[in-house]
Amino acid sequence: MDEEGYSPRVSPVKVGLACKCPRCGRGPLFDGFLTVAERCTACGADLRKADSGDGPAVFIIFILGAVVVPLALLLEARVAPPYWVHLVLWPPVILGGSVALLRPFKGVLIALQYHHRASDSGIERYD
Repeated sequence: MDEEGYSPRVSPVKVGLACKCPRCGRGPLFDGFLTVAERCTACGADLRKADSGDGPAVFIIFILGAVVVPLALLLEARVAPPYWVHLVLWPPVILGGSVALLRPFKGVLIALQYHHRASDSGIERYD
């Protein structure tokens, strides 16, 4: 820790999954569900320009696709349920998984941008 009370050596994955400030690891990263806060309440980092773009959604699509498609195929091969079972079962799983993973993945990508000093992250580093 330095004289201002924050440590520049925080793990980007840990703070991202916890949805905390990528600079100090203490203040909240989000104001709303996916709205990035303007400033960190703990260290005062300007978070307005931090943007992960479509990256989190792309990762979630790949991850959920890699999980749900084999499960659906396995269910079809083993049980052969009527099609309405698939229609009732998989959309809530996909929607729930997407909503559950979107916020932490967005936090991780913003923290990784900060950690690797991506020029468009907009968060100034002090180390």
